[in-house]
Amino acid sequence: MSDNVVPIKRAIGADEPSLSPILSLTATAMNSVNQIILQRMQSEIPLIPALAGHLIAGGGKRMRPMLTLAGAELLGYEGTRHHLLAAAVEFIHTATLLHDDVVDGSETRRGKEAANIVFGNPATVLVGDFLFSRAFELMVEDGSLKVLKILSSASATIAQGEVDQLTAQRKIETSEDRYLGIIGAKTAALFAAASRIAAVVAEKDEAAERALDDYGRNLGVAFQLIDDAIDYDSDAAEMGKDRGDDFREGKMTLPVILAYARGTPEERQFWEEAIAGFRDTDEDLAHAVELIGRHDCISATRERARHFAQKACDALAMFPDSKARRAMVEAAQFAVSRGY
Repeated sequence: MSDNVVPIKRAIGADEPSLSPILSLTATAMNSVNQIILQRMQSEIPLIPALAGHLIAGGGKRMRPMLTLAGAELLGYEGTRHHLLAAAVEFIHTATLLHDDVVDGSETRRGKEAANIVFGNPATVLVGDFLFSRAFELMVEDGSLKVLKILSSASATIAQGEVDQLTAQRKIETSEDRYLGIIGAKTAALFAAASRIAAVVAEKDEAAERALDDYGRNLGVAFQLIDDAIDYDSDAAEMGKDRGDDFREGKMTLPVILAYARGTPEERQFWEEAIAGFRDTDEDLAHAVELIGRHDCISATRERARHFAQKACDALAMFPDSKARRAMVEAAQFAVSRGY
């Protein structure tokens, strides 16, 4: 193993971190992945590609399939198996988004009307099921039982995390540990699996698999922490969804957990009423944002995200310096510096 140090901190005056290096690294392979996605979301039932395309064509960072592609580059893999698997990863992710928007009653996704608003809840759920099925078809085509085990396990973990989040909703007593467990399941599990399968297709050892798993898992936690901070720290135009969604849905995310823990008795009473669903006006949201700012909860959440991003970078230290490793490190840096 290498003794390389992979610092997340950047020099003063350095450019802001960007996804550009990892986008450039994976651009050619991502074109192939996008072609597979477009081919496999087709159906003789016109509603299926129309609804799937509404979300898939709506943009998004493609972070999860990008991790599969970047991991393959990092390990020097020269085949094409990872193209099918990256498409499978994106289908799993898209399916979960469709289902999430129905569960949450979301009105926007990636800056436009959510699929459930345009096409209705039943069709959105069923097309999500279709995309899950397509993902498993792609895994079976790949033929690796190990890959199938990793991605199917991640799919089950995501579903468990979503159910856990649902049962924690509107419960002010939700702890930071439980919150981290929820996001570790609902978000980080797919980041980890998407990264790990690159080592499987490249036929690397268990140590390489674990390192990429650790990278993806910690990156996923950092990514979700920043998402949850942004909900109280950014306007809807920048974020691509309604500001305050988490607040109105009574989700106990880290900024709220910290604000409640640090609040005065009067502030805690506000949070108890808000999370229970009795304080959900625009004025209440503005007060929530003010309380979170008063107790520096956004900075604290971002600091925790930096901790996990650093762990993601540290996981790459066993690999020699390369363009791919530098791009993956910068992706972790971007994850915690972004405003959208």
